[in-house]
Amino acid sequence: MKSLSRLALSAAAVSLFFSQAALAGGVSGAPAPFDKGGVKVALISYISAGDFFQAYQAGAEAQAKALDIDLRVFPGRQNAAEQREQILQAINLGVSGIVIDHGLPESLGDVVQKALDKGIKVVAFDVNLNNPKIPQVEQSDHQLAELALKQVAKDNGTNFKAGYVYVAGFAPLDRRNEVWDTFKKQNAGVIEKARFGNVSDTTATSTADQAKAALTANPEISVIFAPYDEFARGVKLAANDLGIANKLKIYSADVSTADIQEITEPGSPWVATVATNPAVVGAVSIRAAALQIAGQEVPHQIAVKPTLLTQEGLRAAGVKTIEELAQKVPAFNASDAVTASWIPQKLF
Repeated sequence: MKSLSRLALSAAAVSLFFSQAALAGGVSGAPAPFDKGGVKVALISYISAGDFFQAYQAGAEAQAKALDIDLRVFPGRQNAAEQREQILQAINLGVSGIVIDHGLPESLGDVVQKALDKGIKVVAFDVNLNNPKIPQVEQSDHQLAELALKQVAKDNGTNFKAGYVYVAGFAPLDRRNEVWDTFKKQNAGVIEKARFGNVSDTTATSTADQAKAALTANPEISVIFAPYDEFARGVKLAANDLGIANKLKIYSADVSTADIQEITEPGSPWVATVATNPAVVGAVSIRAAALQIAGQEVPHQIAVKPTLLTQEGLRAAGVKTIEELAQKVPAFNASDAVTASWIPQKLF
């Protein structure tokens, strides 16, 4: 769910995560069909612009290369009809697996079923397709929101006026919203004064416009929970434009190099985020598809654990990029979810 297209993970960064040495003609010691290589898999996104999604795609591509997978990437354009058509195109290409990255569940059910009926293995990342045959990869969104809100309470107590950025209908945001609702019920002193949000190809700038209106109408707001980094970027832009950055604290989810730079810059109101490494999540999604194609068991729910990243901690560690974060916070750079001895995933 991003808008502003910034840096993708560089080839150098990707090499930090996964072995680039895919073996031409297959992977040594792998079961069929990966022993011969060239397995076709499609990555079909709902949104592909923005740091998180570019890094997710880079991780998926790196893991696919290490498995000698012929990965066909379909760019997301926030268009449900186009995503449906892309799934049909992938079926016609004769792929063995499809990874669906976000999307609207109500528009995907029937075309995904067509893929399953043809024996194609399907994996879903952050879109709940409610099908027992489809493994669901997620960033452990409940834990992600819980860690963020624990930091909110640590920094601000439990009596404050809050703004909240949310758009319903997206699985990760809906899961994070459940935690926010619980947090408010458990802390009666937390008053939500404004709720706004937008997911489009201009998420950050559209959110900034909404945030300006909300913050102007509710000057008592001191905390913003924006559990998606494009939301946080938009709120930060609004706070800077209004000259109230020193009176506001923003807490978010997800991370990128651009986010780290915005969080750690002098006077930034963006004080914490909780995130998984999107490149690792992309790799996990490909591994889930590969294991299924190889006839091996895959859990229905696959969660990649998140890490709390505070402004204070990032500054103290001198972290300026995702690459440095991966080096200095090892937990951010690895996941043992859905793997096997024959799957290359060498780190560093």
